[in-house]
Amino acid sequence: MQKYSLDRAETVLFIVDLQDRLLRVMKYKDQVTRNNVALIETAKEMGFPVIATEQYPQGLGRTVSELLELLDEEKIFSKNCFTAYTDEVKEELAALGKKKVLLTGAETHICVFQTTRDLLADGYEVFLIKDAVTSRSTENWHNGLDLMQSMGSVISNTETALYDLLKVSGTAEFKKLSQLIK
Repeated sequence: MQKYSLDRAETVLFIVDLQDRLLRVMKYKDQVTRNNVALIETAKEMGFPVIATEQYPQGLGRTVSELLELLDEEKIFSKNCFTAYTDEVKEELAALGKKKVLLTGAETHICVFQTTRDLLADGYEVFLIKDAVTSRSTENWHNGLDLMQSMGSVISNTETALYDLLKVSGTAEFKKLSQLIK
């Protein structure tokens, strides 16, 4: 059951390509943005790292402003390939030493899928946060989720991940973070 359990000491949040021009044409962009904000705030409160990628930022723009203002600029990696598991990201993840990856981003069936495949192949445990990923069509979103689940990733959601990381209620941390998903 360890495969289905999150622990903040072992976790990193990895956000793939949630950029202005790309997100503009995605289904559920507002929900995805809101849930990624909640996950970033959770990571900051709990003290686990956040990394992000941008696909060809010269053409697709930067990460959406709601997220960009919360991210460490040095932990945003530019890329031109579809997988976000680039050499730079491999080095960063290795340096962090975390094996559980909360994965979010766009598009579910392209960059998020290829990133999941590569992370799993390299021994990471991927928790795909399905209400924090998106595609241009619902069919492609479902297909991406199905592929990633069949490869061995855990398909979860923002609220489940947040409460699994919290473990207990009644704390100041619980009171602050539970407000993020209401």
